[in-house]
Amino acid sequence: MEIFQAKPHNMISSKRFTTLFLVLFISFPVAVIVFSMYPNSTLAVFEVFSQAREAGKSDQNATTIGSQLGGRFHNISDDNLRRVGAAEDRAATSGVEGKVERGTTLNVTSELLTGEPNGASGGSELGGTGTVQNVRHDRLGGKEGNNNSVSSGVTELQGRYKKHRATEGRTKNITTKDGGLKNGSLKSSKNESFPRVNMDNRGEVLGGLLTLGFDEASCISRVQSHLYRKVSPHKPSPYLISKLRNYEQIHTKCGPNTRAYDRSMTKIERSNDNNATATTCKYLIWTPVNGLGNQIISIAATFLYAILTDRVLLVKFGKDKHDLFCEPFLNSTWILPEKSPFWKENHIQTYQILLEKDNASNSKSVLFINLQHSYSSPEKKFHCDHRQDLIRKIPLLILRSDQYFVPSLFMNPLFNEEINKMFPEKDTIFHHLGRYLFHPSNEAWKLIRRYYQEHLAKADERIGIQIRVFNAVSTPQQAIMDLVLSCTLNRKILPKVDLQTSTSSVGKNETVKAVLVASLYEEYGDNLRRMYQKKPTASGESIEVYQPSHERKQMINDDKHNLKAWMEMYLLSLSDVLVTTSLSTFGYVAQGLGNLKPWLLYKLVSNETHFPPCEQDFSLEPCYHDPPKHYCDGKPLKDFASSFSSLKKCKDFSFGVKLVDDST
Repeated sequence: MEIFQAKPHNMISSKRFTTLFLVLFISFPVAVIVFSMYPNSTLAVFEVFSQAREAGKSDQNATTIGSQLGGRFHNISDDNLRRVGAAEDRAATSGVEGKVERGTTLNVTSELLTGEPNGASGGSELGGTGTVQNVRHDRLGGKEGNNNSVSSGVTELQGRYKKHRATEGRTKNITTKDGGLKNGSLKSSKNESFPRVNMDNRGEVLGGLLTLGFDEASCISRVQSHLYRKVSPHKPSPYLISKLRNYEQIHTKCGPNTRAYDRSMTKIERSNDNNATATTCKYLIWTPVNGLGNQIISIAATFLYAILTDRVLLVKFGKDKHDLFCEPFLNSTWILPEKSPFWKENHIQTYQILLEKDNASNSKSVLFINLQHSYSSPEKKFHCDHRQDLIRKIPLLILRSDQYFVPSLFMNPLFNEEINKMFPEKDTIFHHLGRYLFHPSNEAWKLIRRYYQEHLAKADERIGIQIRVFNAVSTPQQAIMDLVLSCTLNRKILPKVDLQTSTSSVGKNETVKAVLVASLYEEYGDNLRRMYQKKPTASGESIEVYQPSHERKQMINDDKHNLKAWMEMYLLSLSDVLVTTSLSTFGYVAQGLGNLKPWLLYKLVSNETHFPPCEQDFSLEPCYHDPPKHYCDGKPLKDFASSFSSLKKCKDFSFGVKLVDDST
């Protein structure tokens, strides 16, 4: 019997076999994981390699592959790009994220690019295929990795997409003909989704005002809002940024749902009634009063005071405000828990009692301070040095205010020095703090963004007109309308109509101005719209008038009313030119957020008029309607504005003061 003998060259050595086994043992699970995580990306790369071989280009490297995929983005027609929104909405409904972040996969399907299901379009713009093209990239913009061409293609696609989204409103059923909310409803389509923004660029846009690290999906307006307004020329100072970062650390450590918060609050609650307790954290609870405009400007002032005194700001928000704003502080909340024993202000020591004792060691651990406009009390001097020494040791302050009391803080030398370092431009305090604190919630942002795209985005110029009627009975409606027209026409904010020419025969210069009217009364928007519908403008410009809502009366602590009010404040802040009513805090919020010096409509009382009908304000800041009337030593203060170079009397209220820029 012949015995087969294997020759050495026909055998695999045990050493080689071991090496091969180890390689397969390591690479196989890795390959399985990669294929399971990115099946489409892998197939797309194989597909491109296959196409390259067929064309005789088997030596293409990864950069060339990226160029080929990137080139496909350049070949997408603008007509097909308009359909991106619909595909994006369908993706959002099915739970698919269109998110582009570092280290993630950008899914570009034929449906997304052409508006047709995969394969239905024949793939004419996808290189003859209807399959999914997935590109792995590290940074939008292509500065990292070997995929610059892919990233540049992605960047152009997103840029063109944003351009179309900004100029074409797709939602047809949320507004009526005049741009009003249908049946007063504020419900938005669940299919609405939003273009994503490179998080790394946001810090540059806002000059480092906002910290990074927030979950993008939790507050879309935080990363998108700057796309809808002009870049602010006012950059936050490095010192302000450092103070904000320091405050954020304190809030993260001492905010609700932390061990420090629980310990401090328990200690305060159990403290001896006649002795203030030392705690790890100190708090400042803001409580609401009056309308939303008053509340927003007073929150900003209270936040500045919290920064100056190293206290944690907590806001007492009822259900009427839960859907208005995003959380402003990373990994924490600023909302006072409803279960807090300090939700109610019963049996809490008042500021006046503290002054009578004149000794903080004999005071309680909680102090109530009332800074309302109509409240006449010693609280008006709470900012003074001696008073602050008494307050400093008290761990919990509860502050009620409807005023922008920032100017009064300048009377304290320590506060004055700190504010000057934080805000070299004094008239930008609310502008910076407002943009830092008040980001529309996702629900509010959908309404704002969709209304803007539907009615305002296509305009060459956006004009906001806010009409506040303080007393509808004593103020004739026609007198207010005459005042609005006198201001806007004489100041050339709006063009005059041509009474001699019909709308059909006039030639147009193709300039479109969109006018957003914010008022509780629909008559003002209707009258302005009819005026421009009946007769053409003398300049040939096209005027479109929109009014989102008309509630007839202001409602306090109403969630739907507040949502509409916040939406309109924000839309007004996106204007190029703003006209507001004197004394109205609604307008103060819009002008501060939008970096606008508005034209002030002077208040009408009965049939009396003020000439001129309007004047342009000199500052972005809100007016402080109730400034101190005494120096800290008790002497009468006849002219508060003249005591500080950074203060002037308000144009719309002679007894009020506002901050101006004294740096130039």
